[in-house]
Amino acid sequence: MKFYNVGKIVNTHGVRGEVRVLATTDFVDERFAAGNTLYLQGKEQPQALEIEKARQHKGFILVKFVGYDNINDVQHFRNLELMVSDQDQQPLEEGQYYYHQIIGLTVKTVDGRELGTIKEILSPGANDVWVVDRPGQKDLLLPVIDDVVKDVDLAKGLVEVELLEGLE
Repeated sequence: MKFYNVGKIVNTHGVRGEVRVLATTDFVDERFAAGNTLYLQGKEQPQALEIEKARQHKGFILVKFVGYDNINDVQHFRNLELMVSDQDQQPLEEGQYYYHQIIGLTVKTVDGRELGTIKEILSPGANDVWVVDRPGQKDLLLPVIDDVVKDVDLAKGLVEVELLEGLE
């Protein structure tokens, strides 16, 4: 079974077993709903945790897990990742992709010139930015907009782009 990160526990909150989570998912309400199971990153096997309740608080999600009722129970969760299994991933609409589907794809221009491989995705604001690792050159930052990204073919592992003036 594969697991994908949906947040990181950055600290505890109060003394009743809540943790402060920095969410890294677009599906916050669905992922952190009461009764859902998340998996805590473990040294060997991820640990399943059932959500008792969750709420938004100052840019974070405060999460309480079933059976973890005081700060001592959750203290050691700090700085660990929360994940969902691949079976728990929601199907996406046409033209939308999970980060793990994009990272590692080869990037070519519409005229067939290979640019490199996507190594990271940044989310600075209005649109994501794909960081393309180019051998022997500086990384290329590609804004994920229709004018630049022309085609994404997951089956072929290929992204076709049109470089606007000033991108390269």
